[in-house]
Amino acid sequence: MATSTAGPAQAYTYSRPSGLAGGLLGLSTSGGTTSAGPRQHPHFFSGLLTRPAPAAAALLALADVAQTRYHRPRPTSFRDPVVTCNGDRLRLESFSACCGVYARLDVLQPALDGEVHERGTTNVDVNGPLRESLARVGGDDPLHLAVGADELAVTTLDGAVVEKKVPLPDRWLRGFAEVQVITSGFDPRAALPGPEAVRFLRGLPKGRNGVLWAVPAGRGLRITSRPAPGAVCLPGPDRLRTMLPLLRFARGLRAYGPAVTASGGPAASVWELELPGMRYVLALSPESHRGFSGEGAVLDALATEEAADDAELVGALLSFEPRVEPDLLAERAGIGLPRARAALTQLGTAGRVGYDTAEAGFFHRELPYDPERVTAMNPRLRDARALAERGMVTLDGPDAAEVKVEDRLHRVRFGGDGASCTCQWWTEYRGGRGPCKHVIAARIVRGEAGR
Repeated sequence: MATSTAGPAQAYTYSRPSGLAGGLLGLSTSGGTTSAGPRQHPHFFSGLLTRPAPAAAALLALADVAQTRYHRPRPTSFRDPVVTCNGDRLRLESFSACCGVYARLDVLQPALDGEVHERGTTNVDVNGPLRESLARVGGDDPLHLAVGADELAVTTLDGAVVEKKVPLPDRWLRGFAEVQVITSGFDPRAALPGPEAVRFLRGLPKGRNGVLWAVPAGRGLRITSRPAPGAVCLPGPDRLRTMLPLLRFARGLRAYGPAVTASGGPAASVWELELPGMRYVLALSPESHRGFSGEGAVLDALATEEAADDAELVGALLSFEPRVEPDLLAERAGIGLPRARAALTQLGTAGRVGYDTAEAGFFHRELPYDPERVTAMNPRLRDARALAERGMVTLDGPDAAEVKVEDRLHRVRFGGDGASCTCQWWTEYRGGRGPCKHVIAARIVRGEAGR
């Protein structure tokens, strides 16, 4: 896995460049974390990629997301994908430069025929020559895949040590953590068979970055400009365009999102293209100009000390499972199921688990940054903790609190639908961008009082 530098950059070191030659797709790995501990250049998999054409096209699509800035496009540096081997599958993850699109390619067991050497997470080198070679992959001939070095990769894809230093801003890292927490609350909203999926995606309006809505209509989806019950938010249709080169392989399209009402505002959504033996997944932020980094979904999970303690306990039990079972973790950790679920949410904020909407469950992986940076990357959380520590929060019964900030007093109320506040942040966003610092501070004090 990549190692953070002191500045806002990520350092990658590869023993050789990734490449495609002689029927071998060799993906070079940087330093990573495995179930056996840290590895400088982990070797996860070697064998056959039985669906080479869709896999090559989907890997190119993933790379396109990583170098794209969908809001106010301008040149940006490329960030190498994060790859996790969960035993029966490989997951490749990326994030757009603008922090508004998360992309993941799941290469599942039917598309793999080989040997798993280790489970774990790393970065893999994706370079210009490799992208050119991937664009030429076609036909049905199986392709040998090596994720990490083996003897074949050393002799076929030899080359000098590769070192990269890529800017990795905090908002990009924060977005990676946010998207897992947000999507874990989504439900399936639409499922289109292959022909309808192709028709829908090819019919999306071009050059549109505004918010639209997809409403079920027969076996397909119809685009509207207004929300309606049962609809899926489609914020910025152009952000789905990396799916278009994959349509010749498409077997279906599924959409996930929160419940929508006729008066609802923009919402994030997940779009999952089913390919032969694979899934290509895009999560879109609520609006093109809004990155996931500012959504604040992680703040509730970071506010309580109990969840942090449970997360440390549960995290020690993870071993790069393709699907994390909360009830089994609760039993092994000796805690209740609600606490185990809260611990998984907390682990998601630290990048230690991702969320798979197709399987409605978490999976273990380790993102390449220090989990302690998450707190530092959330100014609302920092401010809330400062308010709590300075005694600025006064509880007023079980469901209310007063929070003093300088010469102003804000009143927080807790109810069945969450919490509200009298501050300007709450008035403007109504909880749509996560809780304000006053609500977080009140929750911290309530948690301490309940011990």
